[in-house]
Amino acid sequence: MVLQGDAARVVPKGVYPSPGDRKTMRVTFLGTSGAVPTTERNPSAVMVRREGERLLFDCGEGTQRQMMHFGTGFDVAHIFVSHMHGDHVLGIPGLLQTMDFNDREDPLAIHAPHGTRSRLEDLISATGDRPSYPLRITQNGPGDVVLDAEGYEVRAVETEHRTQSIGYALVEDDRKGRFDREKAEHELGISPGPKYSKLHAGEAVEHDGRTIQPEEVVGPPRPGRTVVYTGDTRPVGAVLEASEDADLLIHDATFGDDRAERAQRTGHSTAREAGSLAAEADVKRLALTHISTRYAGQGDRLQREAREAFGDAAFVASDGQAVDVPYPDDG
Repeated sequence: MVLQGDAARVVPKGVYPSPGDRKTMRVTFLGTSGAVPTTERNPSAVMVRREGERLLFDCGEGTQRQMMHFGTGFDVAHIFVSHMHGDHVLGIPGLLQTMDFNDREDPLAIHAPHGTRSRLEDLISATGDRPSYPLRITQNGPGDVVLDAEGYEVRAVETEHRTQSIGYALVEDDRKGRFDREKAEHELGISPGPKYSKLHAGEAVEHDGRTIQPEEVVGPPRPGRTVVYTGDTRPVGAVLEASEDADLLIHDATFGDDRAERAQRTGHSTAREAGSLAAEADVKRLALTHISTRYAGQGDRLQREAREAFGDAAFVASDGQAVDVPYPDDG
């Protein structure tokens, strides 16, 4: 049934962290082509695995096969749709049907721009069957908190394309400051134990006749991680704002300099434009995606144009490529 509601380190392909690695954020590019697939690139889809959770951003044709091929797993709780063009959504019916065949019982949420629910419902029911597990569709506009989860949010970001569209920013909460064990143990004489936990949790403790305040041994809060996914868009101010200091920006780079006018006319970006925006936003890394078939075998050209504007931390993403996103203070 459908329940309605509104609301990088590059690693080898197919290599994933052990289940015990709970601090990992890994981005896997399942589809990096423009509107037309190629033998090397599938239509748009990006998987983000964060501490065991899997979030899927867009779901072009063949995404479920890419998920199998690159070993990401099917345990997805949320699908985030940037817009309703076929190369971003045609993989949804097959994926949902496969989940049904696998006896899925957990609910699934699909998040999409305002005004697209009826089209999504028509797409899902095109085969004549509805999923037997709970399915919820939400419609979202720029600035909405699409998903408010433990430790992070996913926010909708205004984009500019030829249809109703949004991007998404995954923004983690700040983390606790570092605990200065050396000072606690050797300067203040507090032995390791429950008092450490209380101080790190922000509670004052009594020790040797005095009150020890948390700020004496706990540093300032440390930022979490931010990943921004634009979908198809022109380089716009809202994406720039959402991407400030982001750890990874995944940006439309459909065209090169030679087709800058076409990029503007069709609501896409050039690699150089993506690089310029990333430089102004001071992001740490820039992934170029949605590559037009015109540049088959010429990814180095687009990468060079982006790097001329941004630097060596820009790269053209390829299908199956997995990128780790470390905490900002982990290097």
